[in-house]
Amino acid sequence: MKASELRPGMAVTMDGKLYVCLESKHVTPGNLRAFVQAKLRCVADGIATEKRLRATEEVEQSDLDRREMEYLYSDSNGHVLMDTKNYDQITVPNVLIGDSIKYFKPNTTIVALVNQENVVAIELPKVVELMITETTPVPKGSTVTNQMKDAVVETGLRIRVPPFIIAGEVVRISTEDGSYMARAK
Repeated sequence: MKASELRPGMAVTMDGKLYVCLESKHVTPGNLRAFVQAKLRCVADGIATEKRLRATEEVEQSDLDRREMEYLYSDSNGHVLMDTKNYDQITVPNVLIGDSIKYFKPNTTIVALVNQENVVAIELPKVVELMITETTPVPKGSTVTNQMKDAVVETGLRIRVPPFIIAGEVVRISTEDGSYMARAK
């Protein structure tokens, strides 16, 4: 496949190592040729690197199994996921999930990318619904302008919400940038 077709979550083999794409940006500078700036994580050691590839360069795509798994809990060893088909439990290191753990609570179903029975990456849903546990007081005059206030959701994630949102409400949050989208219905 061409480097311009590289998307987050895809697995590629480069220099004899398996990498998972974390982000990919197609850049076309004014008078130069287009290139792809990709952030890749090596599956073997977990180190993230950035690579600049020509847009037409061929990269070898690797196949990953997509499995539905349920997040159970976190402990000092990592995060425990359960395969929803055979009920096997797998402990995934914190390096693999990182800050995305704040987007899901226990018993949340996620998609895990598996290579040779090892989880190499997870795919978050585009939107999650979480309950607001605390918010700052409404600033005076906030109804006149489009001001946002700080809030904390049940997983500990800090977001900005409109002034009419109060503690106890469930809101929809984008996992791409962590922004408030709407009230949950």
